[in-house]
Amino acid sequence: MNTAAASIVPPAPRVPGGVFLALAMVTVGSTVVASRVIAAGLPPFTAAALRFAIALPVFLVLMRWRGHGLPRPGLHDAGLLALQALCGSVGYAVLLVAGLRSTSAADAGVITGCLPAVGALVGLLLLRERPGARLVAAIALACAGVVAVVVAPGGDRGRHDLAGDALVLAAVACEALFLLLNKRLRVPVAPLAQSTLMCGLGLAMTVVPALFEQAWARPADHAALLSVVYYAVVPTIGGYLLWYAGAARVSAGVASLYTAVLPVSALVLAAVVLHEPIGAGQLLGAVCVLAAIAVARPRGGSRPPAAERPPR
Repeated sequence: MNTAAASIVPPAPRVPGGVFLALAMVTVGSTVVASRVIAAGLPPFTAAALRFAIALPVFLVLMRWRGHGLPRPGLHDAGLLALQALCGSVGYAVLLVAGLRSTSAADAGVITGCLPAVGALVGLLLLRERPGARLVAAIALACAGVVAVVVAPGGDRGRHDLAGDALVLAAVACEALFLLLNKRLRVPVAPLAQSTLMCGLGLAMTVVPALFEQAWARPADHAALLSVVYYAVVPTIGGYLLWYAGAARVSAGVASLYTAVLPVSALVLAAVVLHEPIGAGQLLGAVCVLAAIAVARPRGGSRPPAAERPPR
């Protein structure tokens, strides 16, 4: 059992863990739609800085409520945590918003679902890890899913742009680097403390670039601002609480299955909320990504990448 999660969210035996996990992944899928709205009205660094500024006080209150203090890592781990914030918090958020300026939320939803396979690929390239046949198959399926999305024509099925898709894929690679760096910490950091640190460091890293964007000189986009608030409160904070409430009730292998909800929820929300038409390429891509997630699912009690991080 994830004791950190149990200490934050009191157990509710009548609610299956899968309900919490599925809801958490729905909130993560909704970040793609929220980022699409944000991209239309706010510069990427400004949006990221506002989100961190909203979420950070809530995480600090949660820390105080639980009687937890911020960790005091050594020089090695402090450097890794800073790199994690740069990649997983700033890099992911900024690149996702930048990519969604020109590509569709449906495309981005499929691509972000490739995270488990991209994480394995990053480990292969950077650490020279030798993946088994299952991971090789998962990587191949995820690549096929991305190809199915990017080679499909745009036109009447919604905004589609190769450069935008590449930025979204770069955002996923940043998140994969976050996971890779997390495994290199000499002293593991509790999930709540890590989320708080990521928000604080992310705010520190984005506030200066946000000032250069001079968003205050533009007309206020209320839809974008509301989407930032939503992103900060629901996926960042609510998704964190839901994920660890669910992870405390099921095994890591079972928890990894629920990452498949992410691309599905992103596609559905893109169609329902943004009225984006879903093409055959996106459906084929989603099928490939779902198959990749299923193939990459660890056997036994090993902990999958998705269970190692709170949703952001």
